[in-house]
Amino acid sequence: MIQRPKGTRDLLPNESYKWQYVERKIANLLNRYNFKEIRVPVFEHTELFQRGVGETTDVVQKEMYTFDDKGGRSISLRPEGTAGAVRAYLENGLASEMSPVKLWYNMAMYRYENVQKGRLREFHQIGIECIGSGDYQADVDTILIGKSIFNELNIPNIKLTINSIGCPTCRAKYQEVLREFIGKNLNEYCDTCKSRFDKNPMRILDCKEKRCKELNVGAPMMIDYLCDECKEHFENVKNSLTKIGVKFEIDPSIVRGLDYYTKTVFEFIDETSGLTVLGGGRYDGLVEEIGGVPTPAIGFGLGVERMMELFDINNSDIRDSVPDVYICTADKEAESVATLIAYNLRNMGIPVEKDVMGRSFNSQMKYANKIEAKSIIVIGGNEISDGKVKVRSMTDKSKEQEVEIYNYEEIKNAISNVI
Repeated sequence: MIQRPKGTRDLLPNESYKWQYVERKIANLLNRYNFKEIRVPVFEHTELFQRGVGETTDVVQKEMYTFDDKGGRSISLRPEGTAGAVRAYLENGLASEMSPVKLWYNMAMYRYENVQKGRLREFHQIGIECIGSGDYQADVDTILIGKSIFNELNIPNIKLTINSIGCPTCRAKYQEVLREFIGKNLNEYCDTCKSRFDKNPMRILDCKEKRCKELNVGAPMMIDYLCDECKEHFENVKNSLTKIGVKFEIDPSIVRGLDYYTKTVFEFIDETSGLTVLGGGRYDGLVEEIGGVPTPAIGFGLGVERMMELFDINNSDIRDSVPDVYICTADKEAESVATLIAYNLRNMGIPVEKDVMGRSFNSQMKYANKIEAKSIIVIGGNEISDGKVKVRSMTDKSKEQEVEIYNYEEIKNAISNVI
């Protein structure tokens, strides 16, 4: 038997309804913030991620699924959503629209990495991008959306941590100091970190190797080297969150794993596991890096698999939908009639189930019970000749209404009355 590739999973019906519930909740929330959905290709030219995400990141160096297509072009499956969204923003003329352009997406991503709890090689992200605003208020709104998602989904014990990693101006000075710190022990770092030393030493702080983590203890922090503009921006973000009553911790170690981040970065962390569920920040240089004019922007990515684990723990009362009515047929003559009634009721928005297995009447009744249908209609020769059917509740047998067999509006109302 052929099995699914390592790092992928099948989402079965006993779970998919929960995903649908969560996705609807988040989509409705983002609509209230006036974000519009965007869908971009599952693969892009590799150059997009090299330039956008950063050649020195683990994502580009180690984790991307990259291949040459039949035309000899280097193509990569998307490892994250922001670069593709910004590419679409530029290529499709969204930059000429009123700012900010507010986009959201729900897409599968692909990274070849160690499979672990809540982390797969094919995984899903819900992300937002607010493109065109450099104001600190966009940072605050973006963080508030993240907080609201966990509130909406009844997921407690989520800690917000924030940091500022500055702009290219103040980062240049910081990198000099960081190189001086790391350079003393550079020979002891892993080969990947050594390759990052000259081009982007901040990536060394994001290394997952145990020895590199130990060597990084006591490293200077970017937050101590912010220029006046970045410092003022971060102070405004902190003061605004405090005034609103949002609790947060400043974590100078947050650098995020992608090169495009500037100024504000943040993470929402599950306090039980210590794992990041949602992370994001400002990326004021990405639009220009991909080929546009300098344009400030901010966004986040939410790991759906990891969030769904927390959702399940805290929302055991969420149940899958069940049919409003099951139509039982007592004989062969009734089958086409049942199909006609079911077809019309479904077109009216009513969830209907009926037999398609050739089951006996008694077996149909058992099946209606098993799928927890809310009501039942029995159709046989008598019902057809009389032109009447009875709609009966499956939980309260005293709730029953007789209606005309082809009056679908009456049947619809009767179903509503008995369930």
